[in-house]
Amino acid sequence: MKTVQISLNSIDKVKSFVNEITKYDYDFDLVSGRYVIDAKSIMGIFSLDLSKPIDLNIHADGAIEEILSVLDAYIIK
Repeated sequence: MKTVQISLNSIDKVKSFVNEITKYDYDFDLVSGRYVIDAKSIMGIFSLDLSKPIDLNIHADGAIEEILSVLDAYIIK
């Protein structure tokens, strides 16, 4: 598992983020405070406080580097 911080501070970013990760057959969790939601759920994402950075847990074994390169626009460095 790999954890990175991401920013989803607009509706368009949320939609494109979900479109990108649904292409993968791995599990993705978003963690904000004590809430953990499925990152492929648009409704779940909108239930979070999107003004703050969110932790993304990527449950993938081999494709971590590929996924990180695809999600580079959302990752906080």
